Amino acid sequence: MSTILTLHQNWFYVAVISTGLVGLWGVILAITRRPPGRAFGIARNAAIIAMLIQVALGALLFGSGMTPGNAFHIFYGAVIAVTFTLAYIYRATMDRNPALWYGILLLFVMGLGLRAWSNVN
Repeated sequence: MSTILTLHQNWFYVAVISTGLVGLWGVILAITRRPPGRAFGIARNAAIIAMLIQVALGALLFGSGMTPGNAFHIFYGAVIAVTFTLAYIYRATMDRNPALWYGILLLFVMGLGLRAWSNVN
């Protein structure tokens, strides 16, 4: 189980940096009124998958009895999962202006990831 803990600790950087960069990219595209294009869609999906892997690793650790942080750490991981669930439900609305909505979503999730990290014991 220590391998999963190490992966969870190190994958954090991949998840937070990717969501932050792609989120910033989306907001910049929206501000400059440029279409997102295929590259943004691929990067968006990769960032979402990276953060979902991080949440899944945390859930696996929690399910095995290990707690990588305090209760707030676990809470922020759960909020990330709920946020992605709501984004999936409202994806048709988000597709009207995908760069802006996914940019804001990914920056919000990056912030949640940083808050989760700040609550590690």
